[in-house]
Amino acid sequence: MTYYEDDEVVPELTLRIDIDENNNNNNKGDYLKLREYEEGEPGSPRRWSCGKVWYWVKLAFFLTSVGLLAAVFIKWVGPFFMDKEVIPIINWETTTFSTPVLAVLVFASVALFPTLLLPSSPSMWVAGMTFGYGFGFLLIMSAVAVGISLPYFIGSHFLHRIQGWLEKYPKKAAILRAAGEGNWFHQFRTVALIRISPFPYIIYNYCAVATHVKYGPYFLGSLVGMVPEIFVTIYTGILIRTLADASHEHHFLSAPQIILNVIGFAASVAATIFFTVYAKRQLKILQGEGESLLQ
Repeated sequence: MTYYEDDEVVPELTLRIDIDENNNNNNKGDYLKLREYEEGEPGSPRRWSCGKVWYWVKLAFFLTSVGLLAAVFIKWVGPFFMDKEVIPIINWETTTFSTPVLAVLVFASVALFPTLLLPSSPSMWVAGMTFGYGFGFLLIMSAVAVGISLPYFIGSHFLHRIQGWLEKYPKKAAILRAAGEGNWFHQFRTVALIRISPFPYIIYNYCAVATHVKYGPYFLGSLVGMVPEIFVTIYTGILIRTLADASHEHHFLSAPQIILNVIGFAASVAATIFFTVYAKRQLKILQGEGESLLQ
């Protein structure tokens, strides 16, 4: 280990003195062994790494910045955006469609858009704005069950083309192929991690069948892995509705409402980052294990 003093690199040597009891019985006096510590070795002095301190400082700064940006958005940017874009759309939806019809439209879009390679997040926002956490979650989960199944079975008819496409991207394909290895639980766990990771949701719906993952672990792993994303999209829809109602009634949110919304927004962002980082690390571990088995 080294440290810096007056622009000079000064080596620091840590020594441990051990008494060899076996030699002590055969020789007169104590036999001492001097050895250098390796950093992180058991028994070595523990030091608080500057890298860890800097990591927590950056994390605290990032969360504080996210909270401030959320407060600015909720206080000033949100109401302006709501008046110009969101409120007209909400008024059009409520006057054009009844609640049952809107539920059918949300279900159909979330179920069919992934098959057509179209994003379904806006429909999930509508579910949050209209139905909230309870019925909105059940509606989205049932539609997602269809949305992940159709591309899986359709992709089985284009298996060779999808495998040829995966061969062009060997690094990403290695992660996806890890889902097709091992037993039922290994496949379920890998699929759930892929869904939590930032890998595109629509693309994996078609690529999964080319990795030889079975439908059962693919289906359940996808549903479990998408729960965090679904809750975040529902919360986003509820937050948009709250801001729209406040802007439509021409009054600002109270201080407790702003604080709760900022905390909720920051918590959702932090949870998304945490699950994403965790999933990426676990997928790297699984990828390394798969490569070691092939060697």
